[in-house]
Amino acid sequence: MGRHAAGNSFINAYLELSPPNQRFATYVTESDHARNFEERLRANGRLEPLSVITKQNLKDLTQFNPLYIPGPEIAYHSLRRSLLDSTAWSLCGITHTTASASAMDSVSEVLTCPVQPWDAIICTSSAVKNNVKVILERQEELLRERLGISKVVLPQLPVIPLGIHTKDFAFTTEQRAKARAMLNVNPETIVVLYTGRLSFHAKAHPFAMYQALERAANSTGQEVVLLECGWHANEQIANAFSSGARLGCPSIRVVTLDGRETENRDNAWSAADIFCSLSDNIQETFGIVPIEAMAAGLPVIVSDWDGYKDSVRDGVDGFRVPTIAPSPGLGGDLAYRHALEIDTYDMYCGHSSSLVAINSQKLTKAFVELFTSSTLRKKMGMAGRERAIEHYDWRSIIPRYEALWAEQTRIRLAAKKNHEIKAKAGAILPPTWPARLDPTISFANYPTQHLSATTQLILADKTAETAFSKMEKYRKLAMVSYARHVFPTDEEIRSVFEIAESKLPNGCTAEKLISGVSSHRRPYVLRGLVWLCKLGLIHYS
Repeated sequence: MGRHAAGNSFINAYLELSPPNQRFATYVTESDHARNFEERLRANGRLEPLSVITKQNLKDLTQFNPLYIPGPEIAYHSLRRSLLDSTAWSLCGITHTTASASAMDSVSEVLTCPVQPWDAIICTSSAVKNNVKVILERQEELLRERLGISKVVLPQLPVIPLGIHTKDFAFTTEQRAKARAMLNVNPETIVVLYTGRLSFHAKAHPFAMYQALERAANSTGQEVVLLECGWHANEQIANAFSSGARLGCPSIRVVTLDGRETENRDNAWSAADIFCSLSDNIQETFGIVPIEAMAAGLPVIVSDWDGYKDSVRDGVDGFRVPTIAPSPGLGGDLAYRHALEIDTYDMYCGHSSSLVAINSQKLTKAFVELFTSSTLRKKMGMAGRERAIEHYDWRSIIPRYEALWAEQTRIRLAAKKNHEIKAKAGAILPPTWPARLDPTISFANYPTQHLSATTQLILADKTAETAFSKMEKYRKLAMVSYARHVFPTDEEIRSVFEIAESKLPNGCTAEKLISGVSSHRRPYVLRGLVWLCKLGLIHYS
């Protein structure tokens, strides 16, 4: 998947380009993930120590900033952060596809979760930023109408494109000759390349490309080979591509390479004369392959669609072919079917893309112009490579990430200072996640009474030593030991028992029993007195 490739590329770039002596930390749910990441650090020559953050030591995130999440799910992570302090660290997510139900939900939840102005969701293109804004605007309208909200807090939505390692796409004339020989392609033959997932319903429908290639080849008399370097999800999709090509471009030789193999990808880039990607799918938000094609020095023909609008300059790096879709408001049934899970996400994308068309005449014209002019191909290819190096190489992108993170830190620290002032004045509620409240608060009406500092307690035995000996035996029982997290320490328990013994036969308040414990531990031991009552070692009245 593109998001996996993009995340992999980002990590490689950051490990290569970030300054030495960094403090690295990884937030994981499984220990194997931490080991894998450390192996990756070392393989990239990074010798700095690695801090591992888990749910058990979440507060250690306060030492790092921001928490970078490879998706848009900052709302969920803001709830976890709220258990400590919303100013404790910044959150930085990123959009890949925003068409899936989970991605759209993650965006809409921003308005009802404790997301802050020092958080950010990186949008990889102007088009996806507009998509995110539409979702947020509609969610805001709903909340205003239903709840009468008057305050909206939004994260930052910077546009930062995905990056590539442009050096990986520099191929020699020797590599080109070898690749074309491998493909059995003559020097005069035009090789048109498409690379990426071969999915007509969830990536790019190929039929318009097939038809335009046939028309352009016939009108110019040019021998053309179409190279599809990618992978099909299953045999049915592979057969659909084959039958579509036979009908749409019967005179064009079509070669399919498994794009999951590095050698195949390198051969494809080396052998190609022109790159074509006619994305028509709402799951696309940026589109990395045209950037890779530009880095390889190829002129590109792309649809005027989503992120391609930002990356490809029409008439300079290649051609952006106009697209057309229904007027807004005519696809409600598609949303309805997706929302009710009548249609899968794939079918939702497929139905939507079926209502997007490429201007076939302009597409054919673009192929004809490039087929008939090697000078134009070279000119556009050189312009595209310069643009890829200047604007889309990770050496240009990583500093933009770091500038964003620095700005997030600046805003957060200013807010933290103000937050601390208000907290001292008692003007701020304690951190809370409403759906994950302290059970002693959310279920406060369940018990008959509550143990407080003034509750009268008395030692059940005559001596502290007897009580402690019983406690040690009880604590070994499986029905007791499972809850070890709530146990006070041995030293704390002994202190409680000794004070309780000194107050026999009348007993004393809970406040007195915990007076021998350090102040920061008293709340934990106070609640632990209930556990001692549960074991029959202390009685309450």
